[in-house]
Amino acid sequence: MSFLILENIKKSFGQTQVVKDFNMAIEKGEFISFLGPSGCGKTTVLRMIAGFETPSGGEITINGKNQNRLKTSQRNIGMVFQAYALFPNMNVFDNVAFGLKIAGKQKPEIEARVTEMLKLIHLEHLADRYPYQMSGGQQQRVALARALAPKPQVLLLDEPLSALDAKIRVSLREEIRQIQRQLGITTVFVTHDQEEALSISDRIVVMNAGRADQIGTPSEIYNRPTTRFVASFVGTLNMIEATVADPDANTVKVGENVIRLRESVGALKPGDKLSIALRPEAGSLSESAKGDTSLTGSVISSHFLGSVIRTKIDVSRNQISFDMFNAPDAVLPQAGETVTLRFNASDFLIVRD
Repeated sequence: MSFLILENIKKSFGQTQVVKDFNMAIEKGEFISFLGPSGCGKTTVLRMIAGFETPSGGEITINGKNQNRLKTSQRNIGMVFQAYALFPNMNVFDNVAFGLKIAGKQKPEIEARVTEMLKLIHLEHLADRYPYQMSGGQQQRVALARALAPKPQVLLLDEPLSALDAKIRVSLREEIRQIQRQLGITTVFVTHDQEEALSISDRIVVMNAGRADQIGTPSEIYNRPTTRFVASFVGTLNMIEATVADPDANTVKVGENVIRLRESVGALKPGDKLSIALRPEAGSLSESAKGDTSLTGSVISSHFLGSVIRTKIDVSRNQISFDMFNAPDAVLPQAGETVTLRFNASDFLIVRD
């Protein structure tokens, strides 16, 4: 049996339903990210797990125990917020010790646990500092230690890195993942940052308009999106309008280019329209590139972006972007030049609504 189960979860505020029939089973020790744009319902689901919001329908179960009627304080859950939420009148030691004191732990146990947590986040030398004397990254590590100190059964993180600058964000997300693996704690992480979710998650839930559009590993979400929303939201994806040529052979036409797809076109008939998608990194202009198909078009623009060169070409009024790694002798394709983009037909995805 899964450790954390969300079954048919719904949440309405007045006439507005913000979470609709949300279902998920999370295993013990998993790191799950809820990914989606603002207003998609991801934080509302997190708050229902924590007990800050009551579901309008459905059940939340942790370790076999129904949580719906339990108060937040009865759920044994650790929570880290976006805005740190440290007590400004307490030093680092007392902030981390707060939950243990509320739980009635004895002083020797509190001191030992706080010392352990400060070593875990590498801030034992700052135990006497106050929040205003620390950087944002240090404050968020203290907030993480405070959430972990009472040994919660589930750790919830609500966009904990969004207030930090880019460099600190990358290092702290790696530290959070390392700590989570070390402790083996079941974790749910809310973010709108695709790179964060892809880099640290065991599985990702891509949310759209209150629903889980797709649940899968980072590789599955990126390489095999199952809905148009996931395909357009996660990473950069070329959306190409095609026409079915031969449904029995799974071939489609893009202008005069005929492509055999890996996926079945299903019940579509010759002449029917469908959308197919291609990642920018899938193609190559090299004549020696391995690939079983190609598209020929006219260069619209080419941009040097440091590690990559991004080129856009027009193929039968489809604008297609592709990326190639920079090299010292790289020559940028010129606007108006006719080029052939080579790739594998298996790189194409059929995008369904």
